[in-house]
Amino acid sequence: MQQPPAVPAVAEAPAHPLPFKGHLAEGDASAVPPAVAMSLSSTSPVTFSYREELTHDDYHIPLIVTALDPVTYAGAPLGDLGVTAFASLSITDGDRVLGDYTAKVHISKSYTLYKEPTHKEVEEAARAAVREKIDQKLYRDEDRLAQAFAGAGQPALPAALPAALPAASPALGAEQPGISAGYPAVPASDQ
Repeated sequence: MQQPPAVPAVAEAPAHPLPFKGHLAEGDASAVPPAVAMSLSSTSPVTFSYREELTHDDYHIPLIVTALDPVTYAGAPLGDLGVTAFASLSITDGDRVLGDYTAKVHISKSYTLYKEPTHKEVEEAARAAVREKIDQKLYRDEDRLAQAFAGAGQPALPAALPAALPAASPALGAEQPGISAGYPAVPASDQ
């Protein structure tokens, strides 16, 4: 039997701010991933929208089974308390999406006759794990985000403008058919 290839581990860097600042349009500033929390500024044109959803799924072994099973009294699990956390983060500059991230984490803790975790403990663990996952995705994408942010503050040229200028800028693709300043080529049938 062949094992699936291992996913490369991301080196866990200490939390640090993103290479730009943004304001929080949706979400609670005290309940966002650390990288976003460190990058908040009320004066930035960049917008963060963060949302978390939690679902609970508890499993309980029927009492008739556990009451008659001697291992119950030795500390065997009686069930599980589970929480699934789903988080989404969008980073925009006006109408331009700089980044869109989602993460999903399931945390489950067993309970016994002698020890039972609270729902709050399991929720907090799920929230922390999903925020960490979003942070990891942000840090992996940090260079691309920095480039997108650097280009975000510059106004884009209208598509018709490069054709009106004589040999405006070959680097922008003004002399290449079907390409206009910074815009992807659109097939003729879609115009």
